[in-house]
Amino acid sequence: MSQQPPVRSTGSPPPRPDASMSLLTNVMDHALDDGYAEASARRTAEGGGLPRTLRAKLGLAAGLVLAAAVVTLGAAQAQISAPVVAKEREELIDRIESETTAADKLEERIEALRTEVGERQRKALQEHGGDQGELVALLSGATEVRGPGVKLVVDDAKDTEQGGDGPRESSGFADTGRVRDRDMQRVVNGLWQSGAEAVAINGQRLTALSAIRAAGDAILVDNKPLVPPYTVLAVGDGKKLSTAFQDSPDGQYLHALQENFGIRTSISDQGEVRLPAASSLIVRTAEPSPAGAGTDAGRGAADTGKGTS
Repeated sequence: MSQQPPVRSTGSPPPRPDASMSLLTNVMDHALDDGYAEASARRTAEGGGLPRTLRAKLGLAAGLVLAAAVVTLGAAQAQISAPVVAKEREELIDRIESETTAADKLEERIEALRTEVGERQRKALQEHGGDQGELVALLSGATEVRGPGVKLVVDDAKDTEQGGDGPRESSGFADTGRVRDRDMQRVVNGLWQSGAEAVAINGQRLTALSAIRAAGDAILVDNKPLVPPYTVLAVGDGKKLSTAFQDSPDGQYLHALQENFGIRTSISDQGEVRLPAASSLIVRTAEPSPAGAGTDAGRGAADTGKGTS
């Protein structure tokens, strides 16, 4: 008796790996909506979307002609206006150059008048200064000075940056290795107290009314900015002046800056130094009160003083 072969059940096909992502699979398989696909097929069948009727073709041609006319008109206007713009630009440049030249001439005229006024002031001071005219002229910076003295050079520390912090950051001073206006004030005051007869910093003559101030990181002497290194020339007995300054509290202060912050300094006595006259001469005098005037009036006149030329 023959044996029947075993019957094997084929069963259902195995599920797809992405069966759980049916929505995503449908989107990927049908990226284009059926309606859009149908419309695209219809346009292709009708001739690629181009107008087929005469009226539609005439409308399209008219639109193209209008667009070309607008572009041509814009280009023509730009070409016509280009020379006008260039001419206006040249006129503006000429006006700027003319005004700049006029301003330069005015500055030269102002400088010439300032120099003339200074010379007249110095001459009047020398002529009407009386027995002490030369001394007054010297103290007021009205005349050039030359004679023995000292040369003191003060410079920032090496590799000094603009800004920073450190022990000297207080009172608005940023960098420990930069020379500040207060440092130069002490240097100049120390030289005066040590016996200097005249002092100048980087060619700027100092008088009793000179001011050393700061504007940011710059040092101003009588409102004129200076740059390091600061060369201080002082007229006086060179050796005595140098020794007296270095032994003074201000000289010790400068030495402490060198030791603690690396500020570079050097001082040497000179056989002769030349100091220019002060750029702007201001002389203030006190007048005695008139005879019989009250004590308060006399005190007011002496305290106020007046400028002379």
